[in-house]
Amino acid sequence: MARRPERSAPKPARVEELDILRMGSGGDGVAEGPVFAAFTLPGERVTASVAGDRAEVLEVLAPSAERVAPPCPHFGACGGCALQHWDPAAYLAWKVEDLARTLARAGLEAEMLAPHASPPGSRRRVGLHARKGSREVARLGFKARRSWDLVEIAVCPIADARIEAALPALARLAAPLFEHPKSAPSLHVTATDTGLDIDISGVERRSGGLSGDARSRLAEIAAEAGFARVTLDGEVAYGARPARVRVGPATVDLPAGAFLQASAAAEAAMGAFAVDAAAGANRIADLYCGVGAFALRLAEVAHVQAADFAAPAIRALQAAAGATPGLKAITAEARDLVRRPVLADELKKVDVAVIDPPRAGAAEQTAQLARSKVARVVAVSCNPTTFVRDARMLVDAGFRLERVLPVDQFLWSPHMELAAVLSR
Repeated sequence: MARRPERSAPKPARVEELDILRMGSGGDGVAEGPVFAAFTLPGERVTASVAGDRAEVLEVLAPSAERVAPPCPHFGACGGCALQHWDPAAYLAWKVEDLARTLARAGLEAEMLAPHASPPGSRRRVGLHARKGSREVARLGFKARRSWDLVEIAVCPIADARIEAALPALARLAAPLFEHPKSAPSLHVTATDTGLDIDISGVERRSGGLSGDARSRLAEIAAEAGFARVTLDGEVAYGARPARVRVGPATVDLPAGAFLQASAAAEAAMGAFAVDAAAGANRIADLYCGVGAFALRLAEVAHVQAADFAAPAIRALQAAAGATPGLKAITAEARDLVRRPVLADELKKVDVAVIDPPRAGAAEQTAQLARSKVARVVAVSCNPTTFVRDARMLVDAGFRLERVLPVDQFLWSPHMELAAVLSR
């Protein structure tokens, strides 16, 4: 029997002086090696504890002129933000340049528009983790950097002020969720026009879920805090009023746990971009339409054929469209666009297609768009890597990437989004 190769012991950490040469795509400074050092900036010299290709900074010996004081007291411990220490203009320029490099590596060139940059206090949805505390108050916050540990937070400069103000109430709301020792709740909080909407996941259900007493406490705390709705994996535990948001000309009653863009302003900017690109169309397809972030705006331009895998989102879109005067017709279908993409033949009458897939992209649906006679595609993406894969498929089919709108709605993170127009 062959012996398994012995694993070599990890190399012990060593203290070194490092010159930071550039910023890596993950938001860490990169020194020769390469060695990656969080919370550093290009041009800096630091003393760091180095183990393998990772470095923990001990001292900044020569700070960059672009280094600024982080606005959050939790920065550095909390894993939510990586770049609060960088001058805002330089930070945004780097994100746009990194996006351009990602496109260029795939042989894609286009006009790069001025980016949409979400300001502090504009994140209308956050995911908070809870850990058991006292009977009255749970420990609530974000995961620590490179760890499963929890960093309790008292403030969050990226979050909508209504969410930040509600942090103490949310910690109380999480307290009844720990009846089972395996429960590890997460609170998915959305600031809506009618109040906070909280969908809770991670509560152990095999033992029967929350007891009646725990549900009563949950409802009492939610009522005291004035929350709009609290759901447990989509099941309503407390509902004072519908969770409503304005989408272009319409008002949408959100299904529990529904996807919503992180920033209302970013959604509006991408919506305006799509509407402008669709000018003159007679029929538009909105693929991965969700609750209608694009469809409800596009219906002011032309008839919209919409599809998404989430049936509750489709029903919400249909209800909002039916209650909004002045819109052109929207036909909406619950459909798995991976297993059953809208076929090229079904797109015969479509002039413009808008597609906003999840992080995995939309290879199957894009292949059908490439085979279709659709003249223009507006592609919205939260993942530039899968965007370039799908965009390359369209370009190889005869489309041209015309212009790209960089969208920074995940402030102080390396994460960048985009909207793009491709035309035949």
